[in-house]
Amino acid sequence: MKETTTLQPPIKKRNYRPFITITSIILIGAIGILAGIPGQKDFDAFDITILPMLNAIFNTFTFLFLVGALIAIKKRNITLHKGFIYAAFVTTFFFLITYVMYHFLAESTSFGGSGFLAGFYYFILFSHIVLAAAIVPLALTSVARAWNGEVERHRKIVRWTMPIWLYVSFTGVLVYVLISPYY
Repeated sequence: MKETTTLQPPIKKRNYRPFITITSIILIGAIGILAGIPGQKDFDAFDITILPMLNAIFNTFTFLFLVGALIAIKKRNITLHKGFIYAAFVTTFFFLITYVMYHFLAESTSFGGSGFLAGFYYFILFSHIVLAAAIVPLALTSVARAWNGEVERHRKIVRWTMPIWLYVSFTGVLVYVLISPYY
């Protein structure tokens, strides 16, 4: 009897770099611009202070989905890992929508605390902002490498992407908890 071997067809690799670059520039640039605009005066269609709470909720779900993805991949359950990663992208997308809406409609909220708490808040906020900008191309590159079947390159980048994305989603919630009394 002759053994037959079925080979999977090779994955057609795509060049996602232009998409990643353009998307990163647009998102980071738009958020940077929003930080400098004054917000809409006399907006009263709904209470916009609900939007930061939604940001925190979406960040919480992103964090939980990422933890689920990490556990799934440690157990070598790639299908479940993918599902959690896609869920994290969806909640991150919803976060971005509510974040942009809030910062388009509202003026920046100042932190009212002082002393150690203020130093802690601004350290968390600054590190959160810097790493949030970094996570955009990192997360997109990570998923692009997975889609292209570049397993080793995917593993190399997610060693950076996963902890940074976890930190950004966790500190997003922490920033909300710290500043929410001042909305």
